Amino acid sequence: MSGKYDILVVGAGITGLTIAERFGNEGKSVLVVDRRSHLGGNCYDYLTEGIYVHEYGPHIFHSDYKEVWEYLTRFTDWVHYQHKVLALIDGELVPVPFNLNSIKALFPASMSKKLIDKLLEHFGYGREIKILDLLKVEDHDLRWLANYVYEKVFAGYSEKQWGKRPEEIDSSVTARVPVVISTDNRYFHDRYQGVPLRGYTAMFNKMLQCSNIEVLLETDFKDIKSHIDYKTLFYTGEIDAYFDYCFGKLKYRCFNYKLLNLPQPSYQPAAVVNYPNEYDFTRITEFKKFYNQDSAGTIIGIEYPEDSGVTAWPMLDPENLEIYRKYRSEVDKLKDSYFLGRLADFTHYSMDDAVNRALQVYKEVLRFV
Repeated sequence: MSGKYDILVVGAGITGLTIAERFGNEGKSVLVVDRRSHLGGNCYDYLTEGIYVHEYGPHIFHSDYKEVWEYLTRFTDWVHYQHKVLALIDGELVPVPFNLNSIKALFPASMSKKLIDKLLEHFGYGREIKILDLLKVEDHDLRWLANYVYEKVFAGYSEKQWGKRPEEIDSSVTARVPVVISTDNRYFHDRYQGVPLRGYTAMFNKMLQCSNIEVLLETDFKDIKSHIDYKTLFYTGEIDAYFDYCFGKLKYRCFNYKLLNLPQPSYQPAAVVNYPNEYDFTRITEFKKFYNQDSAGTIIGIEYPEDSGVTAWPMLDPENLEIYRKYRSEVDKLKDSYFLGRLADFTHYSMDDAVNRALQVYKEVLRFV
């Protein structure tokens, strides 16, 4: 650590690493600091027994941003994996988001035909209908279907995921739940989808292959900030922690993850199976299925959303959003400091959104640093 840098990046997740790579290759001296012992934040993975394991749950890259896809392709080749998720509903494993195949799997033939015919008549093939919109239709059978999906697919999962009933959650979360009027079982429909050929960690390491970039892991920003000289700060950590929680602590839903090595070639029929209603966990991931890896055994991850553990999803309720706005107003008073990323922006970013945000901030402030 030289002690003098153009750029200090706090947080070695995908947002911070994008900022570091861009400025480092622009000729700026960059220091990246992170409390964890590895790069990548919650996207971190590692190779064991021939299987890429996602330490903090499944991360499938998907995007409609051509710029973001082409940017990351500088640092990795891709396995062009199309993600499909099953959910255990009434004892059957069916596709989610809920679609026409889900209806056929769960209901008797005559009943499923009636429901499908009505969906096609009202909305047409290929549409995605938000569950809240489907609940408003006048047709009795379609409203029954909407209530079924709401209770069987969404309500139980949300209660485990957030520790709250859906009606207690910000409506923007509820509004995203669709019924898909097609037989397309894919979870995402973005133009670009896949996983890095040699894993996320290899991609992150390649992003930092620049002599201008230094990395300090297992290091808290507050422990070193008085010992180093830097011109511009890019902060991707928890915004409330930066300000010593002066307006209160923002709430996040966390999770704990149980990894199991199993002496069998396959555990489940899809990479991810959701459990909306049964058990205390929300989903099980079988990692080898992302890469179709050939190994004698398999590794699964069982995800338990809880109040403590790995920080994951901001609780976007009115109380928390008001606290966040107070912190954001303090950010606006800072000079040469930029706050971005899932924790600093207190929002739900997909990986592509995080990279896109970092690229846009980089372009906006490049001339000032």
